[in-house]
Amino acid sequence: MYPNLYFLFQDLFGIEIAALKLVNSFGLMVALAFVAASALLRRELQRKEKDGVLPTTEKTVWVGKPEGPLAWVSSGLLGFVLGWKVLWLLVNASDLFQGGGPPQQHLFSVAGYPVLGVLVGVVMGWLRWKEDVKQQLETPEQKTVTVHPWERTGNVTLYAAVGGVVGAKLFHLLEYPDELVAFFREPSLQSFLGGLTIYGGLIVGGLAVAWYARRVKIPFLHLADATAPGLILAYGIGRMGCQISGDGDWGIPNVNPKPDWLSWAPDWVWSYSFPNNVNAVYGPRPAGYTGKLITENDPWPIFEGFGTYLDPGVYPTSFYETMMATAIFAFLWSMRKRWTAPGFLFGIYLMFNGIERFFIEKIRVNAEMDWLGMTFTQAELISTLTFLGGLALTIWVSRRQKG
Repeated sequence: MYPNLYFLFQDLFGIEIAALKLVNSFGLMVALAFVAASALLRRELQRKEKDGVLPTTEKTVWVGKPEGPLAWVSSGLLGFVLGWKVLWLLVNASDLFQGGGPPQQHLFSVAGYPVLGVLVGVVMGWLRWKEDVKQQLETPEQKTVTVHPWERTGNVTLYAAVGGVVGAKLFHLLEYPDELVAFFREPSLQSFLGGLTIYGGLIVGGLAVAWYARRVKIPFLHLADATAPGLILAYGIGRMGCQISGDGDWGIPNVNPKPDWLSWAPDWVWSYSFPNNVNAVYGPRPAGYTGKLITENDPWPIFEGFGTYLDPGVYPTSFYETMMATAIFAFLWSMRKRWTAPGFLFGIYLMFNGIERFFIEKIRVNAEMDWLGMTFTQAELISTLTFLGGLALTIWVSRRQKG
């Protein structure tokens, strides 16, 4: 496992760049997931506009009108953060991260270069003001411009990202309320940012996008169809981040011998110990595995601050989900031009998403809930509702098209 890029470069290339400890492996893959989903969405919106199913809209904009003090101050604040914290971290990375472990204690501290922060902030604020004055006209005028649906891609991605993070954190706290109690007892930004639940992100992020689509008059079902392939691909990329970092999104212990039909695959595909996982799991866990320290006799390197592994090995469910998400993406991408009824592709996506997550839950580690004598996980419940919602949507769309 590679908790951050520092250990990846160190292990694979023998290069040690302390500043790379700032680049968390999981966070990097999540960022790449958003980039991939955004690129695919933009391409699909362009295609749908070309096919005549998505209309353009018009909006009135000011030409030659200054953005004003708020824009100048925003640039100044960004410059202050860059000079105060980012440059400090980069310059002192070798000393700050010498002891290994996650860099959050430095990221969220008050240490830095405050004077340099003020200087950089003033310069960036001044540059923004200078650019504002340069573009200002003596008599600003209003113009009506055409807005293409694909030009909204950035805003759609932003609403999905913000809503997704909020929803993912909210649903995680609902699933693990002890963490919420612990946060109020010992509040810290580091503890609040840890722990996310993917379904919470999909639900709240989806609602945020739906609200935005209605506000800018983009037909939601067409937009949903355009997002479907990118959503499942982004999910797979995110799960790849879980696998690379070892963030705890793994399965239950797997002590069964590898079956013959899987003899061609490496052993870790069947059961994996997640050495140097980012959570540095140590000691027994209720799921049945124990976190142990890596020693010189073990076949893995020891990354300072993360040198533990799981015993016995567990199902690498994040790898399985990456494979399934990739297969679903390939299918949806190949069918997107054939299924023209708005909402049908998205309904199929919901069904595949629900099936995939429901069955992977059978071998994943997750908190369980009891209701009317039934035991299930939050993800099993939501995945079932997701499948049923997708089924209902496809039936409704099919009947509507025939009618």
